[in-house]
Amino acid sequence: CEDESVLGASFYLMERVDGTVYRTARQSAELTPPQADALAGSMMRVLAELHAIDPATVGLSDFGRPDGFLHRQLRRWHAQLDASRSRPIADIDELHAELSEQVPASPPPAVVHGDYRLDNLIVSSDLKIAAVVDWEMTTVGDPLTDLGVLVVYWDGLSALPGSVSEAVGPSSPFPRAAALIEAYARRRDVDLSTLPWYVAFGYFKLAVITEGIHFRYVHGQTVGAGFESIGQYTATLAGLGRTTLREA
Repeated sequence: CEDESVLGASFYLMERVDGTVYRTARQSAELTPPQADALAGSMMRVLAELHAIDPATVGLSDFGRPDGFLHRQLRRWHAQLDASRSRPIADIDELHAELSEQVPASPPPAVVHGDYRLDNLIVSSDLKIAAVVDWEMTTVGDPLTDLGVLVVYWDGLSALPGSVSEAVGPSSPFPRAAALIEAYARRRDVDLSTLPWYVAFGYFKLAVITEGIHFRYVHGQTVGAGFESIGQYTATLAGLGRTTLREA
């Protein structure tokens, strides 16, 4: 949180944290542009502070396997895709192949949240980050995977109807992802020239997730409003990933 180390009490203890989780356009519309800028800056400060922590100094040196991290991630997500195949999907296998051919060298390993986005932050009344939640995907690995998927949620997925978060859509007062990347770069001395690869990988992961939900829905394993249409986004996300790589 803002007033203590990034792995302080609000990250470790099961305790009540007062604040707001920004999920909807109605919530974000209540913010002025300066307030939204400040909140986005706080979000990036916390992420940069998390990634700046040496895992060994907090007892997490054995928490993950940084060597070969990106290659294993690609294999794991492709295996998850294979387990959910029920139809041809435009661009998704091509995206996986292109990602596999261009795997970048990772920066020094860091604590990776795994699903860092606005929805997973509790924001205090003074618009500081009171807590980060939803740590079940946390590991030690390549920190730029956090930044890549955040960009996807922020500028990509948030613009799709029925998004996991509508709070940062095109009409919101929040700055676009380029400003978030700049805020992160000011706090982290790390090469971001390969960031488009990580963004494309984020699109691939989200495409696999949406296809998995679609697969479970058509097999009667997931029920509820909205699931009947989520499969339409799989090819869109895969296509956005390929576009990201081509335009890098």
